[in-house]
Amino acid sequence: MPKYMVEMSHTQRECVWALKTLLDGAPSFLAQFDWGCQDGEHIGWAIVEAENKFHAQELVPVSLRPKTRILELSQFTPEQVRALREAPL
Repeated sequence: MPKYMVEMSHTQRECVWALKTLLDGAPSFLAQFDWGCQDGEHIGWAIVEAENKFHAQELVPVSLRPKTRILELSQFTPEQVRALREAPL
């Protein structure tokens, strides 16, 4: 199943609201996040498995979606990297 990085940002002023919104709407999803808030970076990151990007987005409470970015993750084999290096630009 594909993996996605969910990056959820908020301002310092929105911090308690964003965390409480996530707790109220998706308590098990909250546990998957690592947060930078205590270091002044009001962003949370989680890696989730989902069928597609749309399903990953559905995990996020609606009110937090406008400030959420979802990226599909992939890995590269050594052979793929070598092929990229050798490909003409």
